[in-house]
Amino acid sequence: MRLQTVSIFVDDQQRALEFYTSRLGFEVAADVPLGEHRWLTLVDPDRPDGTQLSLEPNSHPAVVPFTSALAADGIPFLQLGVDDVQAEYDRLVALGVTFTLPPTAMGPVIVAVLDDTCGNLLQLAQFVAA
Repeated sequence: MRLQTVSIFVDDQQRALEFYTSRLGFEVAADVPLGEHRWLTLVDPDRPDGTQLSLEPNSHPAVVPFTSALAADGIPFLQLGVDDVQAEYDRLVALGVTFTLPPTAMGPVIVAVLDDTCGNLLQLAQFVAA
């Protein structure tokens, strides 16, 4: 058994696609039209056979209250691992990405939290030696 696909709810699939590819560096794995929405998944270009990230439309009635509450409380919807949080922070700030938390050491991890422009906060995490 393996983790195949994880989903993140977005308020605009096209805007999310542009953000996650042009800013975060993911590549399209699948883009299949399904009526007014798409089956839209992304993958780490260094791991094309790895876990896919599905950009799911937030059209279910439970999604907006849930994701809005998380964002309002400053809670990231998902975590992305990086080798160097400070370098990613600097790169993304230069691309106009908004952060709600700059790189911050928290025990064995350095984290930073960014706004994905589509209704979610994402946490970058770098594990460091204790």
